[in-house]
This record gives sequence, structure tokens and C-alpha cells, in this order.
Amino acid sequence: MNKLLISILALAGGIALAAQSGLNSQLGISLKHPLLASACAFFASSLFAIIFVAFAVKDFPSLQQIKTIPIYLWFTGGLLSVIGIAIYLYTIPKLGISTMISLGLCGQLIFAAIAGHFGWLNVPTEPLTLRKCIGLAAMIFGILIINIKPS
Repeated sequence: MNKLLISILALAGGIALAAQSGLNSQLGISLKHPLLASACAFFASSLFAIIFVAFAVKDFPSLQQIKTIPIYLWFTGGLLSVIGIAIYLYTIPKLGISTMISLGLCGQLIFAAIAGHFGWLNVPTEPLTLRKCIGLAAMIFGILIINIKPS
């Protein structure tokens, strides 16, 4: 797949995440608790993932391969997903979707830049260059401009 198509796919993923955040925050309001909405969303996600796996995965890992996977990899991502989604669902009704998504994206990009620089989480290293730092600073400044309400 070429880089343009992959970039468009990544953009679509971001749109999907922003849309699901808004929809799931409505669910949280209706259920009167963001954790209930998170549980429902993850239950539905699990069902869809199982359906997609049934149609898309042809070669499953062997039991021997599964045994080599560190135990924390089975649970930590799910825990962080629940925490992240619950925070989104809790804060969107209080801040608004554009504020929450912009602040959430800012946190993601800052962490991604640092993690990429140091190769944390076993990701390929991407040096934190002056150009990248200027881009991050511009993004933070833009988020401040978007979110600070004039008096």
C-alpha cells in the first residue's frame, strides 16, 4: 500500500475515533456514567473484532508462539484503552468534543514524539528534531488559540 493511501487511512481512523468519542459520550450521558458507556463500547468492539477476525485472519499463532508473548502485553493496552476512553467520555460533555479531541490529540502527539525519540514501547526510533519540536510547539499554540475563550 502506498504512503498516500496509508495516510488517508490514518486520517479516516482519526475521524472514526473522534466520531465514536462523541457517540459514546452521548451513551455515557444517557447511562449516567462514562464507565458504563466504556463497558458497552468495548463489548460492542469485541463483538465486531471477533466477526472481523473470523473473516480476515487465516493463519492463527500457535500455542508455542502465544506462550512467548509477555503477560503484560495481553492486558496493559486494554487497561490504557479503558482509561483513555473513559476519560474522553467523562470530559467531552464538560469540555465539548473539539476541546477534548484537540487536547487528547495534543497529549498523543507529545507522547508519540517522546516515545519515538527514545524508542519506548519497542517502536522504531524517530529523532526529535528541531523541525518536529517547532511543529509540536505550533500545535500546542494552535490548541491554546482554539480553546482559550475571549473574555
